[in-house]
Amino acid sequence: MLKVVVLVSGGGTNLQAIIDGVKDGVIMNTEIVGVISNNKNAYALERAKENHIPARCISPKDYESRDVFNEKLLEAVNEYEPDLIVLAGFLVVIPPEMIAAYRNRMINIHPSLIPAFCGKGYYGLKVHEAALARGVKVVGATVHFVDEGTDTGPIILQKAVEVEQGDTPEILQRRVMEQAEWKILPQAIHLIANGKVHVENGHAFIENI
Repeated sequence: MLKVVVLVSGGGTNLQAIIDGVKDGVIMNTEIVGVISNNKNAYALERAKENHIPARCISPKDYESRDVFNEKLLEAVNEYEPDLIVLAGFLVVIPPEMIAAYRNRMINIHPSLIPAFCGKGYYGLKVHEAALARGVKVVGATVHFVDEGTDTGPIILQKAVEVEQGDTPEILQRRVMEQAEWKILPQAIHLIANGKVHVENGHAFIENI
């Protein structure tokens, strides 16, 4: 059974997709053992409690320095003894110590087809604003392993979504969530839980889908 900890900052729609995926059997051999948010007001914490998943807030505001926060965050994660960490809209820079400790065992969902519209400054609505400003015809989402860069780790899954005439950043964001994010994040966790993903020379490979 793959033990998963989900890190969140906001509403937790991707967390809900994972919870539903486990319940519906889309994600097999997986248990969500904990949810951690950096924001005590994150609705994601409510979603966790409603589904009887241990949840807590570790906020940088509660510590005297970023180094102490990083230490406490890693301690909190380690307490759950996870096999996989899932960043589901977690708007905090992951400390290098955590990346090293969970190499190729931490994944992130990003709302674009990496390498387009990714890296520093590209998060949330900003991604969709940039895509519309550029006039691209296709956007999407990417699940990737986390490394020391921003959105630079090995890519596991991607799914394309068409841009439609009259799209606003908010409308596009919602379509990318519904058509891509909520599908490929559960799928990636399922593949990892069932030993179908391995990393070689900085690339992720999927066996026998």
